[in-house]
Amino acid sequence: MQKPFSQACENNKQPIVEILQHTFSGCKTILEVGSGTGQHAVHFAEMLPQLSWQTSDLEENHPGINLWLDESSAKNLLRPLTLDFSKPWPLTLVDGIFTANTLHIVSFPLVEAFFKGVGRHLNPHGILCLYGPFKYNHQFTSPSNAQFDLWLKNIESSRGIRDIEKVIALANNEGLVLTKDFDMPANNQLLVFKRQ
Repeated sequence: MQKPFSQACENNKQPIVEILQHTFSGCKTILEVGSGTGQHAVHFAEMLPQLSWQTSDLEENHPGINLWLDESSAKNLLRPLTLDFSKPWPLTLVDGIFTANTLHIVSFPLVEAFFKGVGRHLNPHGILCLYGPFKYNHQFTSPSNAQFDLWLKNIESSRGIRDIEKVIALANNEGLVLTKDFDMPANNQLLVFKRQ
């Protein structure tokens, strides 16, 4: 099997980790939800050696993630858990949760299920970081994001770029408050929520 590769991950991993360095500075255990190719996990674990970085994804993506993990010397990088938003999450409490480019590729009921999972598994005063594109007041932040949304809906009608207001409301339901909204490359955001 060939090691999976995402150019987008390669492009955004450094800008993301520069924010995670201070955002997760008080954390010890991080769950990455939807590790995808595994590129982010390897880079972040190597750059943040004080954190225990737990990868996770649907089982079909584990072989690719493991190929990346096999090549890393990071001792703080954990093999992927099987995590499906529609089922109970196979772990206890963590200090931080990070996910990139997941909320727009699952249905909205699964977005709701994701936040329920965060509510169950994030420590008191824990931190949630969400990376990806969002709409503000139902408006796309760029023409390319509007085109991307159409492309997503052509693949699966339940997919799509989410309204930040709905995301914030779901987070608030789990006791999480938005503390930072960073503008990121390629018309993406990095949203930081803290459990109160």
